[in-house]
Amino acid sequence: MPDSPDRRVVVLVVPPTGTWAPPGRSPEAWRLALAEDTYEVLASLDRVDVAIAVPGGTESSLAEISALTWPDTPVFSVDPASPILAAAESVGSAAAMVAVTHDAPDLPGLLIGKLFRALSSADLAVCPSEDGTQVAIGLNLPPAAWLLPTLDFGISMAELDEIKPRRHAVAIGPGWHRLRSAGDIARLDPGLEGWDATRAILRRG
Repeated sequence: MPDSPDRRVVVLVVPPTGTWAPPGRSPEAWRLALAEDTYEVLASLDRVDVAIAVPGGTESSLAEISALTWPDTPVFSVDPASPILAAAESVGSAAAMVAVTHDAPDLPGLLIGKLFRALSSADLAVCPSEDGTQVAIGLNLPPAAWLLPTLDFGISMAELDEIKPRRHAVAIGPGWHRLRSAGDIARLDPGLEGWDATRAILRRG
């Protein structure tokens, strides 16, 4: 990744193994399909560098993810105890970073742009999920000192409200949804373009 003072980075965070899948599908195939579709959304964005972080990634899990990306996309392992801040340390010099969970294959790319814009006045900007977790977390770099070292997508708005040092330290962008259970599949809109790999897995059923 080239370094510049105003560089913006989007990091897709992908677990090293699959943990669930819709009935009749392979968790591993489902993990890779979600990651591929979410990556395609991010790779289409203008004026950002894209990388992929795999918490606790092994050589084989990194190779699986690399096979889904363009050749110049960095794919690296990060500390699973602190995946987002560890990713921030791995992307080099940049002005801001947005970390995105892998299970949002139909995420509108414009939501990422909104998070970057919000970081002009906030330390942290989040895209909350309907299940109380976060779809994406943006932060200025270097990260603010008040951020928990264990910052991840499971942090709730209530937790952020409790630890933020001032009222406008955290900006809340438009929300979206994650695919974390079979019930979440209904949130996908078959009429929208994209999420082709996820769509293909669902059709196989």
